[in-house]
Formats: sequence, structure tokens, C-alpha cells
Amino acid sequence: MENTNFRVWLENMQLNHPLVIAGPCSAETEKQVLDVAHELKNTDATIFRAGVWKPRTRPGTFEGNGAKALPWLHKVKEETGLLTAIEVANAQHAKLALEFDIDVLWIGARTTVNPFAVQEIAEALRDTDKIVLVKNPINPDLELWIGAIERFLKMGVKNLGAIHRGFSFFGKSKYRNIPSWQIPIDLKNRYPSLPIINDPSHISGNRELISEVSQTALDLKFDGLMIETHCNPDKAWSDAKQQIKPKRLIEIMDNLKVRKPRFENEEYISKLNAFRQEINEKDDQLMETLSERMKIVESIGRSKRESNVAVLQNTRWQEILQNMVDKGLDQGLTQAFVEKIFKAIHQESIVHQEKIING
Repeated sequence: MENTNFRVWLENMQLNHPLVIAGPCSAETEKQVLDVAHELKNTDATIFRAGVWKPRTRPGTFEGNGAKALPWLHKVKEETGLLTAIEVANAQHAKLALEFDIDVLWIGARTTVNPFAVQEIAEALRDTDKIVLVKNPINPDLELWIGAIERFLKMGVKNLGAIHRGFSFFGKSKYRNIPSWQIPIDLKNRYPSLPIINDPSHISGNRELISEVSQTALDLKFDGLMIETHCNPDKAWSDAKQQIKPKRLIEIMDNLKVRKPRFENEEYISKLNAFRQEINEKDDQLMETLSERMKIVESIGRSKRESNVAVLQNTRWQEILQNMVDKGLDQGLTQAFVEKIFKAIHQESIVHQEKIING
């Protein structure tokens, strides 16, 4: 993918801070929209966001004001000079957004999982010069995310970017949607010129975590932030806990540190190279240890085959996992990390033993 027009647009803006997209979760009333927008005019925000159509999990909750809120966004642009952004979930939404000259259209996580819906929206936006941002799907599926982006590319939409809003998780977590940072990093590696915006509001689900998540995103060289902002967040009609006041947005942006893209001092570069060599050696040792472990696993598989014993020995597996979690915690590792690593090792062990027993 060559540099997208959105990447060129960002470079031409010459901002001295990351791009900031801010505004309420939902466009509740015309007054609320305009009040928030006028306060955001005095912040680092460049683009005003507001949910016009709100896909909710269950019926009966506030699902947005729909098309009647679009003129409110038009007033925002006229009165504040801020660009405007909304989520579109189907082709009709997209057509209405173009009709009301909305500047940025984003595809929500619930829509990204549906290639049919994405295709219809892409066709409705064929050859548009509007900025189109594709949120990651709810589930951690990089190929599904990339597939949605490519559908817009094939329809001649060049002003493209991505939004990382975290992923659903069924375990315990302090986040509403776990970041799984490696997935957007993989996307960046596949498409280096594609701008990626982080959405700390949806990752956090809690306004107290927004600053922390935002800093991590900047440390990982994300291009901007989408932060839900409301003049009275506790009274918001949707997602009240993850919205902040414009004043707090200013504080967060003032405290964020934008890191240099690389070391410039020769002494530090030398130190970094030494550390990297140490990591390379440790990685080699890890691979050798894993290979040796799998050879032992295969010996166990041969014993099971001779005795006609099932591959899965669940009591033994639970003992191993709990033992490794306890040791990991003692070594300063998180339980989630240790469980993920050893579950992957266990799955590979099963594959090896299956080949021995049924091969």
C-alpha cells in the first residue's frame, strides 16, 4: 500500500501533537453537541466526533438520534471550524453522511466483522475523498480487519486509516476491551503507511485509564487518539464511565510524552545494540528449550500409544499450569501472560502427541 491520502493529510497538517478526535459518545441534543464542540475548539482536538447511529447490544436503550442529528454536526463545522466524524453502519448511513458533508466516516467494530455490510458501505463510498477509518473487529482477527480495509481500497477510497479500539475478552481484565497491542503492531508492519488511531475510551471503559492507554499508544507510534469527551459525562446517555470533560482532555494531552522515533546518541545506540544481542541469545535459548521439551513430549506420546492411554491428562495439565502461574507471579510476570504462553505450549504438545499416537 502506498502512502494513503490520509497519511499525506496528516503530514501536511504539521501538528505539534498527535491527531486528536474528540467529542461525545452520542449526539444527544443540538445544545449538547454544540456546547461540547465549542469547548473542544480550545483544545488540541482537530476533529469532532459524535455517535449519530448507536448500535446497542440490546433494544430499548438509546440508539442515537439518527439523521436528525446530522444538521447539528454541520453547525459544529460552521461555528467552530472543527472537522466532523461519525460512525456509519450501512450504505444508507454512508450516503447521508456524504449528503451532510461529514468529513470523517468510521466503520464500527460490530460492522467490521460483517464483510457483506462492509462491502455495501464501500460501494456507497466509491472514489470518495472523505477520510474513512476502519475500527478493528470485536474479535482479535487481523485478517478480518485487513479484509475490511482492502474492500475500501478496491472501491477507490484512498483516504484510509484504522482505529484500534481493543478486543473482546472473556477473562478478567481491568479493560473493557483488552488492547492486544501486538495486533495493531502487526497491522502496522503489514501496511507501514496506513495511519492508525488509538481509541483509549473503548479500550478502557473507565475514564481513569484513558491517560495510561493513550501514553502506551504514543509509545508504540500510533498516529492519533480518539477520546470520548462530554461536558457532563456522568449524565451522558451512553457509555458515561468512559467519557471525560474537555478540561480533562487538555490535562491528558499536556501530560502525554511524544517519544523520539529512534535513538540519536551514539552511546545509547551502542547500549541498545548490546541489549538486543542479549535478547537474541535468550530467544535462541528459548527455542532450543522448547525443542527439547517437545522431544520429551513425543517420548511421553510413545508411552501413551503403547499403553493405549488418552492424550489429554487434565489433572496433570492443571497442575502444570497452576505451578507455572505461581512461579511466573514470583518472577514479576502477569497471570494472563503465563497462561497464554503455557496454553500455547500445551496445544503444541497435544499436536505432537497426536502425531505419535495416530501417525
